[in-house]
Amino acid sequence: MMDDAALWVSLPMPAVLLDENDLFTDLNPAAEGFLNISSRAVMGTPVWDKLAVDAPIEVNLRRARAQGSPLFVNDVDVGCGNRPPLQCNLSFAPVSGREGVMILMIYPRELAHRMTQSVSVKSAAMSAIGMAEMLAHEIKNPLAGITGAAQLLSMSLNAEDLVLTDLIVEESRRVVKLLEQVEEFGNLSPPIQMAVNIHDVLDRARRSALLGFGAEMKIIEDYDPSLPQVLGDPDQLLQVVLNLLKNASEAAGAGGGTIRLRSFYEHSFSLRRSDGTGHALPLQIEIIDDGPGLPQDIKGDVFDPFVSGRENGTGLGLALVSKILSDHRGWISVDSVPGHTVFRLSLPMAK
Repeated sequence: MMDDAALWVSLPMPAVLLDENDLFTDLNPAAEGFLNISSRAVMGTPVWDKLAVDAPIEVNLRRARAQGSPLFVNDVDVGCGNRPPLQCNLSFAPVSGREGVMILMIYPRELAHRMTQSVSVKSAAMSAIGMAEMLAHEIKNPLAGITGAAQLLSMSLNAEDLVLTDLIVEESRRVVKLLEQVEEFGNLSPPIQMAVNIHDVLDRARRSALLGFGAEMKIIEDYDPSLPQVLGDPDQLLQVVLNLLKNASEAAGAGGGTIRLRSFYEHSFSLRRSDGTGHALPLQIEIIDDGPGLPQDIKGDVFDPFVSGRENGTGLGLALVSKILSDHRGWISVDSVPGHTVFRLSLPMAK
């Protein structure tokens, strides 16, 4: 039978032990990752100094402790450190044989929702992409004919009518470009995986951005120099980072803004599937910007194909990013409020 210590370490959700004064007495690895701090650093300190809960629960917690009964708090925003608040469910329960000691278990809802949502939409999304890819091939041929005919027509028209043929050519090329993006999404090759220094990838993306679309942006590097190598395809990972940097730069507008590239190690982060299999994703990369944030109405669907917050956006950029991360057996998430958007990439470590 598994002992108590092994059970404590194996719990997939953040769990904390609190004494009768609500001081930390222990954290499991998932809680260390959630709080981004070691158990040794917080031992004996007040839990409410590290955990901000958007609900008045102290009185109810004292009552539950006195009565030896559990306490459940659902749908509350829980914040810690620099991380934006996450909506969570909280469970408090007395620990048998230890008077006044309570166990707090935290259930972040965003990740669970994204996992369920991604399973439900994946099949439909890939069917839509497959149909769009097939149509792209069929539409490009007649578009080439329309463009050629408009260019021939323009040779015999006066300057006033040339505006119309120029419009035909311009719009036809725009549609062709969109169709090529659809084809690129459908034809993405499997990643050629190897040990990759992710900081080299981030530096290449940063330099490329500053020379082009991100020339007006300030890009800050905040790296953990001891970070191990990532298992991945360097070119595809570069494509992911460039796409996220471009989105942040375009959202900032002509006035520019600040992007922070951050890397760190989170040993407790793992991805577990419904079939019980799972793997660790300890390497974390964050792209943080101070732009206007994601539109509220699409915030939960930004990784789905054809969802875009820009007027002329294709809605394929973030879907492609999500697909690449999925092919790497990684994970991408986003937290966004006006003035602070964080895209986090969670990746496996090279052996």
